[in-house]
Amino acid sequence: MARYVTLLRFTDQGARNIKKSPSRALVFKKAVERAGVKVELQLWTVGKEDGVLILNGDDRKVLRALTQLAALGNVRTRTMPAFDAREFKAIVG
Repeated sequence: MARYVTLLRFTDQGARNIKKSPSRALVFKKAVERAGVKVELQLWTVGKEDGVLILNGDDRKVLRALTQLAALGNVRTRTMPAFDAREFKAIVG
């Protein structure tokens, strides 16, 4: 299983409908969990980015979920793989 950190930025459409963001996030969480992706964390932030997602699952399933999220038009995403200490230790030796 892979872990990904995704930074979210509202599009103009997402910003216009910002009050619906918590309910959209819940719908997203339920849908991706049915598809086998675990939502470890969903946060809204203030600053350059508007939110953070931490997802865990099969690479293809996670990336499919994120492309479907972006296709809805409310957020743009920037995604990167993330590792805990044990995983990183195995990578670097």
